Amino acid sequence: MSSTAVHANEQHKNVNIIPTWKQTLTQAKGETVYFNAWGGSQEINDYLLWANTQLQHRYGVTLKQVKVTDIAETTQRLLAEKTAGKNSGGSVDMVWINGENFRSMKQNGLLYGPFTQQLPNWKYVDKSLPIDKDFSEPTQGLEAPWGVGQLVFIYDPETLKHPPKSFKALLALAKEHPGKISYPKPPEFHGTSFLKAALLELTTDKKALYQPLALPKDQALFDRVTAPLWHYLDQLNKVAWHQGKQFPSGSAETIQLLDDQQLLLAITFNPNAAAAAIANGNLTDKAKTYAFSAGALTNIHFLAIPWNANAKAGALVAINFLLSPEAQARKADTNLWGDPTILTPQAFKQLPATYNKPSFTPYPSIAEPNPTWLAAIEHQWQLRYGN
Repeated sequence: MSSTAVHANEQHKNVNIIPTWKQTLTQAKGETVYFNAWGGSQEINDYLLWANTQLQHRYGVTLKQVKVTDIAETTQRLLAEKTAGKNSGGSVDMVWINGENFRSMKQNGLLYGPFTQQLPNWKYVDKSLPIDKDFSEPTQGLEAPWGVGQLVFIYDPETLKHPPKSFKALLALAKEHPGKISYPKPPEFHGTSFLKAALLELTTDKKALYQPLALPKDQALFDRVTAPLWHYLDQLNKVAWHQGKQFPSGSAETIQLLDDQQLLLAITFNPNAAAAAIANGNLTDKAKTYAFSAGALTNIHFLAIPWNANAKAGALVAINFLLSPEAQARKADTNLWGDPTILTPQAFKQLPATYNKPSFTPYPSIAEPNPTWLAAIEHQWQLRYGN
C-alpha cells in the first residue's frame, strides 16, 4: 500500500469516535483549544478574542490563538510530531489553512477527519461555493470553510477615473504614471497572488497551471508557461513604485500608500476591505473596490484539526461556533473584520434585527492554480527581482 493510502486510512479511521454532538459538547467542556492562526491583523485578533469569550461562556471551551507569521511553520511542527510518533496530546488543536499548507498536511496524514458532516451548523454552509476543493486539492471533509477570499483592487475615483480592467491595462497605467503602481513583495501572500493572477491572464497555456508541477523534470514546461510573466514584470518593475527596488510589505501597506496618494491602486484578498478601511478611518469614504474584467482569483480559507490534537472535541465545538450565523455575521461586519461569509443568505434570517446581515455577491471567480506551482514561481521571482 502506498504511503498516501496509509495516511488516508489513518485519517478515515476516526470518523465515528464522537458519535453524537451531545457527547462532543460534554467532552469539550473544560478543554483549551490551541488555535494556530495568522496573527498579522488586529481586527482578526480582536474577533478571535470575542469568539473565545463566547465559547467560554456557552460551552466551557477556551480558544487560545497561537499567532503565527506563516502557517507553514505549524505544518513543520506537526511533521516533527508525526516523525517522533506523537500521535496524541499534540501541541496544536486547530489550524487556519488553505492551499499548499492543506495539501502538505493532507498528504502527510496530519489531519483529523472527515469531520464536517458532524457539525450541526454545516447545514447553513453555501454548498454552491468552491468548498470541495482547495487550490485544486479535494477537501474530503478534512477542513471546514470559514471565509471567502477574492483578489481585488481598491482605488479612489477622484484620483483615478478609469481603473485598469486587466494586467495589460495595468502596465499601460504604470507607464503613464511612473512610481504609482506596485504590489506586495513575494512570498507575502498578496504579492504571490498578484503573480499568479497575472500569469493566468498572460500565459498561453492556462491548463498547465492546473496540473501538478514536478521540478526539475518539468523545468522546460515551467520556463515556457511562465515566460510571459517575467517579460511583463521586467517592464512593470522599471516603472513601479521605487523602480521595483522596494515593494510594499503587504496589503495593509498598499492601502496606506493609496490613502497617502503614493499609489493609484491597493490590492487585497478581501472584497470588503475597502469598506472596512473606510469604517476604520484608513481610507477616504469615496474609495471603491473592483475586480478585473476576467474575474477575480478566488479561494476559500478553512479550519482544520490535526490528527493528534489534544482537544479534538473542543476544536469541533469551536469550529461549529465559528460557522454559526451569529459568528459569521460578526465576521462579515466591515466595522469589525469584513471577511465575506460562507453561509447562505437564508442562514441569517433567524438573527435579531440588531445584527448587520451579511450580503456578499462574489465577483466571477478564477480558480487557484495547482499549489505545486507556488514555490517555483516565488523562487524564480526572488532570483530575478528579490534584491
